[in-house]
Amino acid sequence: MNLPVASRRQALAGAVAVAAASALTAEKSAYAASAVGGINAIPPLAAHWSELDLAEILSRPAAYMSVSQNKSLYDPGGVQSAERHRERGSLPATIKVVNAARKASNFKSFNWIGYEVFRENYPQSDFDRVQYASWTKGLNFTPEMKRVDNELVGELRALVHPGDNEFNELALQTAFAGTQLPLELGRKRIQTIVLTGIHLDWCIEGNTRAARDAGYLPIVIGDACACQKPEQEAAAMERISNFFAPVISADRFVELVSKRA
Repeated sequence: MNLPVASRRQALAGAVAVAAASALTAEKSAYAASAVGGINAIPPLAAHWSELDLAEILSRPAAYMSVSQNKSLYDPGGVQSAERHRERGSLPATIKVVNAARKASNFKSFNWIGYEVFRENYPQSDFDRVQYASWTKGLNFTPEMKRVDNELVGELRALVHPGDNEFNELALQTAFAGTQLPLELGRKRIQTIVLTGIHLDWCIEGNTRAARDAGYLPIVIGDACACQKPEQEAAAMERISNFFAPVISADRFVELVSKRA
């Protein structure tokens, strides 16, 4: 599968570059993010999705997936924190989604899926070996720092319930390979999958494609996701919406779920 996505190496290189920039430049970037990406990048529903009753689809046996919403991307000191996702809106939007899904009795599966950038001990092909090594080249992280970098961000950790699933993606861009996710979804007879997370044009798009190919009905919450750069989000959301899944806002999700509550 040939995804038009930025590499994690680029993400990490960008993180180092932005971290070295002035506070003023970073502040301007945050303001630009709020105007360009997030909810402002969500396209109108593609015409073919308009033929569907999304409220009915969201009333079917459903699963929630949070992908790569780790401290690495949100907290100071995280490997990818210079992308400034804490300031770009995905966390409050995600919290809205999770709270609404918890109230809907048809949501049978909650999955908190990490994406670790330190992959020395992962099974690797030759491609994996050189790519994974490039993500953390030059970083001097202790084992404890690596563990913390991959932890679920605190605001979402507070929303985890007993019985939820917590695991890492093991493949390059999908949780459907090498994890317990396919068995979880099959045993609970899931039909609809709601996705939030980072990066939109990497793990979210990859998981959305995999879900469609596996026969599921994925729905992406656009403002609860993000690309490395805000200006990349409109194109990613349009691509996903045109070909793979509806892209809607957190508020629209809450509205649709409430109709069937």
